[in-house]
Amino acid sequence: MASSRSVGDGHGLRRFALTTPSRARRDGSIQSPSSVAYQKLLDECILKNRTRILAFKSAPDAPASMLPQFDEPIRPQKKQQRQISKEPERVLDAHGMLDEDGLNLLDWGSKNVLAIALGDKVCLWDDANKSTKVLLEAVEGSGPITSISWSPDSTVLAVALGNSVLALVDPATGQDVNVTEDDENLTPVLSLAWRSNSILTAGRSNGTVVDYDFRKDDTSICFYNGHRRGVCSLKWSDNRRYLASGGHDKLVHIWDACMPVSHRHPRRHQWLHRISSHTSIVKALDWCPTRSNLLASGGGRHDHCIKFWNTVNGSCLNSIDAGSEVCALLWDKNKSELVTSHGFPKNQLTLWNYPSMTRAAELFGHSSRVHFLAGSPLGGVVASAAADETLNFWNIFETPKPTKPELPFARFNVIR
Repeated sequence: MASSRSVGDGHGLRRFALTTPSRARRDGSIQSPSSVAYQKLLDECILKNRTRILAFKSAPDAPASMLPQFDEPIRPQKKQQRQISKEPERVLDAHGMLDEDGLNLLDWGSKNVLAIALGDKVCLWDDANKSTKVLLEAVEGSGPITSISWSPDSTVLAVALGNSVLALVDPATGQDVNVTEDDENLTPVLSLAWRSNSILTAGRSNGTVVDYDFRKDDTSICFYNGHRRGVCSLKWSDNRRYLASGGHDKLVHIWDACMPVSHRHPRRHQWLHRISSHTSIVKALDWCPTRSNLLASGGGRHDHCIKFWNTVNGSCLNSIDAGSEVCALLWDKNKSELVTSHGFPKNQLTLWNYPSMTRAAELFGHSSRVHFLAGSPLGGVVASAAADETLNFWNIFETPKPTKPELPFARFNVIR
């Protein structure tokens, strides 16, 4: 609107139309005064008195550096490679760490507290304030500690002792919340896995796997019979339906907790799949958090293989020779990556891309077998404990970006 005022008001436009002579067209016809006035207004307001617009005209030669190079292919920008530090960001002494196959002495709880068993002691590392304390020390004759595991809500720590006792400990006080009855027929617990905050699964050195519900008088509520020797690894799937177990007998079992059981043995589960392709102890087990029904397993000293299993039909999807025994295995919670820990000759941690299984990084910080791995509940950091009595913290996985909270009613277009 402001531009039209530069040519005068409506009275001036009418006067211009009446007094201006008509303009001849190219075909010889005469333009009316009103058309001439409109053309003048258009020239001044829009075309800025430029008589040619989008016209064909010889442009000055552009310098060669300004000419588009259409013969060069368009190269997509390369994604920046994540920088993974080859040095641990923190190293702690772990005096008393046992150098034995099949034990489980490291676990990182959901409240960001790391528990580690060192001989007869359980120590806690609070990652938030970088402090350490001794939670408990087994009485003489009851140790050493053979397995520990945080409950999903980290309100209790399950502790298995060498005298076959299984206890639930309050992390705030160090006092026992509950203890299994001391039965001389029981054998030491080598592995633990929580199905829920109230049901704990334990694998013993005689090959038995038992579900315990500490709310009941008869705490043993279910048995899984399949292993012939010690069960050194137990992992529940994210949906808590499938249980994977690995043992000294070189076997891996997949159990479906929803499968019907025999009427003759109403508390006994039969395995869904029995896997016998490993040639050594199977302690490294973990479910993929981003692909349901995908399980990874790693073989010990005489095996060296990482294998991937379709747990729906029990088929092997891939097998990779890692070059040395696979002591522990841990998936990233957010991406298709996994880290493995190894023994002789390198005693390294290896980060793998899945499914290509290319090595993204190898980390060297231990001088002995790296028995245990535990991942931070916040993502990013992985703790490793080895027979060299050190506990290392590595910034291995990519830290997930914080997600913005969704606004109320963001999914709705109309509030009714």
